[in-house]
Amino acid sequence: MALLRAREAVMERFRPLLLAHGVTEQQWRVLRVLKEAEETDASDLADAASILAPSLSRILRTLETRAFIATRKDPQDGRRALIRLTAEGHAFIRQIAPESAAIYAELEARLGRARIDALLDDLEALMTALERA
Repeated sequence: MALLRAREAVMERFRPLLLAHGVTEQQWRVLRVLKEAEETDASDLADAASILAPSLSRILRTLETRAFIATRKDPQDGRRALIRLTAEGHAFIRQIAPESAAIYAELEARLGRARIDALLDDLEALMTALERA
């Protein structure tokens, strides 16, 4: 419950930003993963964004309609689609970035950089331990 409450407390700060720009939390996660990955397939994208495959299909359709992403067939495996951000997708992320950075700065001001770093390390250790189980 503590992890869920902490997630909610953080997301309360981001939801107004996402709503103002017409994206859902899940869509934003997909966009952020694609920004880091450059190009990936749906399975890896779903895993990295912590989204179930059926939900990802719907999200991808929406993002493609908005011209934020593009897909192409994998040259080595025609059954596999590769997904990447378009120029419009990159521009959208750049547009939101200053507001997002301000929210992160506010969180850092409240907690301190060292505490955030320790929290991220602890969460990574938790995920690693659970993956081994």
